[in-house]
Formats: sequence, structure tokens, C-alpha cells
Amino acid sequence: MRLIKRIPLAIAALSAALWSVSVLPEIEPTIAHARRTDTSGGALAASFFGGDEPRHSSQELARIRRTLRERATGTYIDELLTERDSSLARWKERRRDPIRVWIQGSSSLRDWSPSYVNAVRNAFLAWDEVGLPARFTFVNDSSKAEVTVGWTDRFTQPISGRTRWARDERWWITDASITLAVHHHQGETLAEDAMHAMALHEIGHLLGLDHTSDVGSVMAPRVRVRELSDTDRATARLLYSLPPGAVR
Repeated sequence: MRLIKRIPLAIAALSAALWSVSVLPEIEPTIAHARRTDTSGGALAASFFGGDEPRHSSQELARIRRTLRERATGTYIDELLTERDSSLARWKERRRDPIRVWIQGSSSLRDWSPSYVNAVRNAFLAWDEVGLPARFTFVNDSSKAEVTVGWTDRFTQPISGRTRWARDERWWITDASITLAVHHHQGETLAEDAMHAMALHEIGHLLGLDHTSDVGSVMAPRVRVRELSDTDRATARLLYSLPPGAVR
């Protein structure tokens, strides 16, 4: 069984996004996030913000903009659009065929705990409860997964987690991987609740969300909460009510 599923690189129009998350060792761990674009290697050299967004008809574009105006209050969709150069990316509707997730169930890493698996699994279930048209299911074979979650001892950078997803030329997200560290960069072991919060944040990126200045949201650059906020839920629901691509 392989640990990390290879993200396909053969699609000419493929782009990928890479996020890294650092956890600051405090009494109440604060999760700090920094987003970066992966432009390394082959087809991934195309800009994440490249000019291959699907073009909506003028009528469809008017409908999208109207929906954004009517439902943007109580969300951070405007911040997401600013970060993505006025483009949206998300998974296709997956109610009947849920997105297949594999979580590495054991590790020989020092201080790794089986409770981490439950913390991450519960984070996926929390996002499932939001009621998005993209749902999750868990598989035991990583080769059959579209999303893999694996562990590392720590990162060489001051981060504690990393998310990478790939999209096709229509801006549909196609597959992803999340890597979570057992230890902070400075050596402290991550607590179970910090791992759960990190997973919530990373799954938000996996779904297509970006950062928000709302400090009460799990998608804030410095996450001080351990559960999804109403704003997180509302933003995800709005994102998944719209088609992917540019809204300019």
C-alpha cells in the first residue's frame, strides 16, 4: 500500500495549489497558514492563476454575479475571489459517488498517536455535515483514493501541515493530498485538538476555500478556533452553488 498517491501531471492544462500550515506552540496552539503556488515540474509550470478559466455565457455570468451579490453577506467569498484572481475552483457534485479519502492508519513516527486518525476523520465528518454536494467516504486502499492524508515527523520549514490539490482545465478539483506533522517545527508534539483544527483548515482548502481575515473562522490565517464557524459553512455553501471558473 503506498503512502502518498501521485497527482497526475500529464494533463496539459493542469494546475495545482499548495498550502502549508504552521502551528505555533502556545498554551492554546494557534495555527498560522501561508498559501503558496506550486509551479514546479512539467505541466505544473503553468500559473495557478493562468488564463484557461472556463468562459461563462453573458447570461450565466449575470446569474453568478447576482447570486454573489445576494448571498455574499455572512461569507468571505469576496476574499476568496481576491486571492484567486476572480476565479472559483471546487469539486464536482459527488453526492452519489462521494470523494474517496484514505487516511494513513498507522505510523512508526515517534509520538504519533492513533487518536490523530480519529481527529482527522472527525474533521472530514464535520465538513460532511455542512451539506455540500461534495461528500466524503473513507477507503482502506490508498490506490483507490482521490484524497490521501499522511504523516510526517516535522517539516524543515516552520510549518506543521501541507495541502496540495490539482484541477483540470475547467477548474474542477480532481484530487488532493494532505500531509500533517506529528511535531511542531520546534519539537513540541501536536495535541489532538490542534490536529483536528489543522485538518478542518486543510480540508477547507481541499474543498476550494482560501483564507479569511475573520479570526473566528477556521479558515483564518491564524486559526484560534477548533470548530467550523457559521461563516465557514455559509462560504462553502455559496461556493458549491456556483460553477467553477472566472466570474469577471
